[in-house]
Amino acid sequence: MRRFALLTVSTLLLVLALPALAFAQDSPSNADLSLAMDTVWVLVAAVLVIFMQAGFAMLEVGFSRMKNVGSVVAKILVNLAITAILFWAVGFAFAFSDGGALNSIIGLKGLFLSGTADTYAGLTWTQVPISAKYIFQVAFCAVSLAIVWGTMLERTKFAVYVVFAIVFAGLIYPIIGHWIWGGGWLGTLGMQDFAGSTVVHLSGAMAALAGTLLLGPRIGKYDDEGQPQNMAGHNMPLAVLGVLILWVGWYGFNPGSTMAATTQIADVALTTTLAAAAGVLGAMLMSYVRRGNIDVGMGGNGAIAALVAITAPCAFVAPWASIVIGFIAGVIMYLTLVFVDKIGVDDPLGAIAAHGMGGIWGTLSAGLFTTPELAVIGRPGLFYGGGFYQLGIQALGIVAAGGFVFLASLAVFAALKATIGLRVKPDQELNGLDVSEHGVYGYAGQFLATDDRENGNGKLTSQPQSGATESH
Repeated sequence: MRRFALLTVSTLLLVLALPALAFAQDSPSNADLSLAMDTVWVLVAAVLVIFMQAGFAMLEVGFSRMKNVGSVVAKILVNLAITAILFWAVGFAFAFSDGGALNSIIGLKGLFLSGTADTYAGLTWTQVPISAKYIFQVAFCAVSLAIVWGTMLERTKFAVYVVFAIVFAGLIYPIIGHWIWGGGWLGTLGMQDFAGSTVVHLSGAMAALAGTLLLGPRIGKYDDEGQPQNMAGHNMPLAVLGVLILWVGWYGFNPGSTMAATTQIADVALTTTLAAAAGVLGAMLMSYVRRGNIDVGMGGNGAIAALVAITAPCAFVAPWASIVIGFIAGVIMYLTLVFVDKIGVDDPLGAIAAHGMGGIWGTLSAGLFTTPELAVIGRPGLFYGGGFYQLGIQALGIVAAGGFVFLASLAVFAALKATIGLRVKPDQELNGLDVSEHGVYGYAGQFLATDDRENGNGKLTSQPQSGATESH
């Protein structure tokens, strides 16, 4: 009996141990677990960056007049769609693949995401799958393209968005990405742009400047003496919501650029947070000093300018330096916005000031504040005994990348202006792009006749009712 009981217990223990033994045989290695964690982090970060499109949508809707909000969201959708396909087809390869004899300028292999990990030499430093690399990088391209349209709101033909998106996502942006991130000549020189103050933000802003110069200001923006007039957006809460969404998305933008689940994520998130907070305060302080009140829109743009600025040096600088960088970015943004407005450049969103000057200052700040311990790329900054070398490389990158994007974009927009035209007809602009370009009102209820609103039949009037749009 004792033997039977012992045999029974031994058998049960063996049965219970079998699954554990099998799991031990098939359990993933530490390397497999590390790769899985890296991949999950990169995809989470990519989703945060893609969600920034919602931030751009709310920001642009808030700063637009009521009659144009539908055109904003339509543009956001189509540009994200075009970017996803063009960057998959050619953009990713142009940016990150080996270009052979032309590698200093552009990649030429692995079109349609058909290459192996070695094909995309610019990203071999991260071991996540190619599909994860693409999802993360295409999100950046979409952000850069979204920046372009912030200056061209309320008067641009929808077809212009479509055509320029194809060229920008398929060629212009990938070339700059290759120069700095893909093994091109600026990256070889040691330019520091961790998450894209130049690649993403300055590129978008320079394309925006080119388009805006050819497009001209909105009707009513300047009086007969050339003085700028207030054309405030219709919904400041939505604009601030957009800023906050962008701020949250930046935790995918900057920390995600590690493209690995390491403790560096927390350090980059810290510098990102401190810079953004300082940018709000810097812009609001400037508003109070110059106007005697606190401009909410300026505070939001201050946060964005600071986030743009810290994007390049976020992994290279100490926390105290990020506060300095962010605060100065908020001040520079305010001064640039006032200057741009006075010289006749109509920028409804402040994209040139926030993303352009923020990108320039942020890129230069890496050459000033990069610490010796964190200078894994390039050299320490001027304030840490590194001399002027790194600052010079940063300045060279700004001039080269900004100049190329501006001239290339100017050529595309000039061609569009000579063929299909850039802006809608004056009567369409005055009535609003929602109806003229898309056949629907963004806020349909505001344009229903009184009787129709009461009866609920949804019949639209041909003209807005009194008080439905901004008087300015």
